[in-house]
Amino acid sequence: MPRRKRIFTKPDRRDPRYDSALVGHLISKVMTDGKRSLAQRIVYAAIDRANEGIDTVDPLEVITRAVENSKPRVEVKSRRVGGATYQVPLEVAADRSESLAMRWIVMFADARKGIPMKDALAAEVMEAYLGQGNAIRKR
Repeated sequence: MPRRKRIFTKPDRRDPRYDSALVGHLISKVMTDGKRSLAQRIVYAAIDRANEGIDTVDPLEVITRAVENSKPRVEVKSRRVGGATYQVPLEVAADRSESLAMRWIVMFADARKGIPMKDALAAEVMEAYLGQGNAIRKR
């Protein structure tokens, strides 16, 4: 009998404006205390702010590229062999790497104090899009 719990995946929650699962996931990461409409306003304002300086046709291109750039490929897990504990590098699954990338982007945007969340999220997304910033360093 397995020791681990069975993993139940929730169905994708798509956002109303772009009908994208990626933006819906980002809205869920930004949301606190169940205030989805406030999280939607923050994310949509951040997307609009991030697309101001870029000449792309699709507004989701910046978000998609930012998440792709900040996805980790390898993570270390502790493996106990005998009496010693070793850090073993393992490849990260696709859904976990996407979740980690979004978590890092939102976490570092929230850590920027003194500016509104929509501006901080837009700045963090733009830095990840350009391949620099805190989320890229964390990767």
